[in-house]
Amino acid sequence: MYILCMKKIVLSNENRSFFKLVADASATNPFSPQRATIDKKISGIHAADNRRQRVLYAIEAIEEQLAKLDAGGLLGFRDFCDKDTDLMRYTFLFDVYHGCTDLFDAFITKQQASETTPLKVSFAPKAIDALQQRGFCEEEAVQYFAMFYQIRRAFHLIDRGLVGKSQCMQDLRTALWNNIFTYDIRNYEQYMWDRMEDFSTLLEGPTGCGKGAAAAAIGRSGFIPFDTAKQTFSSSFTTTFIPLNLSQFAEGLLESELFGHTKGAFTGAVETHEGVLGLCPPHGSIFLDEIGEIGIPAQVKLLKVLEEREFSPVGSHEKLRFCGRVIAATNRPMDTLRTEGTFRDDFYYRLCSDCIQVPPLAQRVMENPDELIELVEHFTSLITGRKNTELAARVLETIDTYLGRHYPWPGNVRELAQCIRRVILKRNYEGQKEKTQTLQDQLKTGIDSATLTADELLNGYCKMLYGRCDTYEEVARLTGLDRRTIKKRLQQHRAGS
Repeated sequence: MYILCMKKIVLSNENRSFFKLVADASATNPFSPQRATIDKKISGIHAADNRRQRVLYAIEAIEEQLAKLDAGGLLGFRDFCDKDTDLMRYTFLFDVYHGCTDLFDAFITKQQASETTPLKVSFAPKAIDALQQRGFCEEEAVQYFAMFYQIRRAFHLIDRGLVGKSQCMQDLRTALWNNIFTYDIRNYEQYMWDRMEDFSTLLEGPTGCGKGAAAAAIGRSGFIPFDTAKQTFSSSFTTTFIPLNLSQFAEGLLESELFGHTKGAFTGAVETHEGVLGLCPPHGSIFLDEIGEIGIPAQVKLLKVLEEREFSPVGSHEKLRFCGRVIAATNRPMDTLRTEGTFRDDFYYRLCSDCIQVPPLAQRVMENPDELIELVEHFTSLITGRKNTELAARVLETIDTYLGRHYPWPGNVRELAQCIRRVILKRNYEGQKEKTQTLQDQLKTGIDSATLTADELLNGYCKMLYGRCDTYEEVARLTGLDRRTIKKRLQQHRAGS
């Protein structure tokens, strides 16, 4: 199993390989295919496709190996030789963390219900003691316990807050995790855990696709220190995310909502008002939705905040510190806004430390038709407050009757939620009629949502050109196709429509 060398334990090559896998698992994105591969190697069971089952098998294998190591007494990572110290350090962190996951899940649910008041963490002393038994000093143990909470909270919010098994949603969950912890959590743990406010995020996607849910998953997953004197975390994660829809404010009022204002700063300012920058706590995030709608003056001032981390309320020369992280979102193509000159390049480049695409519903359903079923069940449960498979089945039946499974859902997830409400009220929903879109709009929608086949795209393009040129010959010249092919494409388009 291992040998003693100068009173330090040296792992065998076989065990070193095993614990190297465990250390890698502790650092690898849990939503990534790489983590699935590592879990299977650890457990030696390659048939488990369910993520939770894979992790349970891996934990069992790790506990079995650790029990053999601890046969002569409980070991800490400092008991091992230099080349094995880091492997065992991350192995013990992995083991203690997974011993707390169910407790953290229950605590997170309870904290969500209590909202702003930080709750006492009853299992904290036992978890911190378990870390100390594995060689971590008290300060390290408290720090890692707080990081365990952050990791589990992020997993909980990303896994449960973003429904869907389509590939694009799996990619989204992977991207959100990397946004919070970087691609290797070991780098985050050593260097970045208190530096993430410098990394702004831009979420892009069509209206109603769920950018707000993605932003909330990031914004509520920041690091929060643990207060040993109070046996609570320093703040409730429910207070660390502050959303603001920029499009609902006129230019003059927008600065007040962002930076705040002093009493008498302008007509109507009858009392001091604190803006979102001032309300954001040290470990929090602000979410600036519809960032593409704000004017150049506001962009310039926000750029200065991002660069200098300071701001002044309207009507004041006092310099205040902004300690939070900025998450922004837009449903408009940034390239277009920048080309038009309505969005500054310097602001864009300061805002886009990470750009994440949130997929439209049509793409999700195209990749995985069962995702519509899962979403209907999810929203039906949220709307009614309880799981109701019979009601969900009736909603799906109505969707099939009135819309069909190939309906493009132009309003995305938001439209689906309203569709469900309409069906509950009236048992019908007719959706948005495609005839309100031009052929060019339909083609663009299909391209954006990746729902068009190559034939459908070419047929539609030929039809669009024919509507402008009115001759097969001119369409053939523009496309580089022969006249007979153009005629065939137009016939196919009519048959498909």
